[in-house]
Amino acid sequence: MANIPATPAAAVATGNRVSPSPRSSPCLPRRTAMLPSIGAAAGPPSWSSRGAAAVARAATGSDKAAARTIINPNNVPVLSFSEVAERLDTFQASGARNQNYMAMYSSIFGGITKDPSAMVIPIDDHMVHRGHGVFDTAAIMDGHLYELEQHLDRFLRSALMAKIPLPFDRSTIRSILIQTVSASNCTQGSLRYWLSVGPGDFQLSSSGCANPALYAVVIESPSLQVPAGCKVVTSSIPIKSPQFAVMKSVNYLPNALTKVEGEENGAFTSIWLDDEGFVAEGSNMNVGFVTADKELLMPRFDKILSGCTAKRVLTLAEQLVADGRLSGIISRNVSVQEGKSADEMMLIGSGILVKPVVQWDDQIIGSGQEGPIAQALYGLILEDMRSGPPSVLFRWILLGPCHGCTKISPKDETIVLHSKKDGV
Repeated sequence: MANIPATPAAAVATGNRVSPSPRSSPCLPRRTAMLPSIGAAAGPPSWSSRGAAAVARAATGSDKAAARTIINPNNVPVLSFSEVAERLDTFQASGARNQNYMAMYSSIFGGITKDPSAMVIPIDDHMVHRGHGVFDTAAIMDGHLYELEQHLDRFLRSALMAKIPLPFDRSTIRSILIQTVSASNCTQGSLRYWLSVGPGDFQLSSSGCANPALYAVVIESPSLQVPAGCKVVTSSIPIKSPQFAVMKSVNYLPNALTKVEGEENGAFTSIWLDDEGFVAEGSNMNVGFVTADKELLMPRFDKILSGCTAKRVLTLAEQLVADGRLSGIISRNVSVQEGKSADEMMLIGSGILVKPVVQWDDQIIGSGQEGPIAQALYGLILEDMRSGPPSVLFRWILLGPCHGCTKISPKDETIVLHSKKDGV
């Protein structure tokens, strides 16, 4: 069992590093005094009550404009913390965000909030201004967490490569992530989580950061639909060096520009080539091919991100070898000419699963239609997300008000969150 450390003292007692309590300031109120919804017994109105008022005000349309516009640029207001909180509520109510954020954990305030207006991080967190942070994602499908352990393993490897010390041990991080998903009541979406060297200053070195920070957000999204074939183009954006490409860090500007470049050229995304001119990966997805000999071919992972979904697809593809639809599975260097001459091409990643590619630059791939292997692999990974083995699938059951206790059933790897009244 593992509890979310509620206070620095509680975490120190268990041997975990924690973020310090908010520092006192002659100019700013203490943050804990302004966030009663995170644990204070009494105090000012909660975030949720302010949010309801902001929603009502936003119906008039005036707050929506105010959320984006400074009415008088020569008289920018100086706001109190409560006024900032109100404006954050107004911004949330304006509809400027196009995703539904169900819950967030932050080690800065040591708990979970379900109010999107409170889902913020310090501006001096080095992940913000220096990109010194790593992240990962686990899908939520039909009330199950998919490949949490595999993504968490990569998450911690990335943190080690980025020289980010852990704020908690692995089991505590895992427990926090599970409890955040449970608190969200989300059954369809994704869990995204970050490790940062933490806030402290605006220097280049992280030596001034007292404690690393852990953040997690649950995002609700609709069910995945069978993807249509897409076009891709060859990227002109320089690919990241292998040292950074194999690490899932927050330094995604090259990835973002590669995606934008594809969209500007009427494509879904762009495809990176490595330093030797071989096929590397997409903007945030792996690439796979089906050769004329019916082999499933994928570039090696030595210079690109080791995609958890791509590796799972390679395992599931063995079923297609067994039934004769594939002759084999291979990972090696792939030339652009070989890729464009393939019978099928596909993009593979947690956000799209398996997406067929029907055109690369000016070259039509195969028949120009979604290929049967790509469609079969999509079906296999989707079924795996719904009813896969315990090694990839986890389900949680909330039995009552959660006080941080978790238990894993050894029979079906179901995660059970107990309340204290259950005697745990």
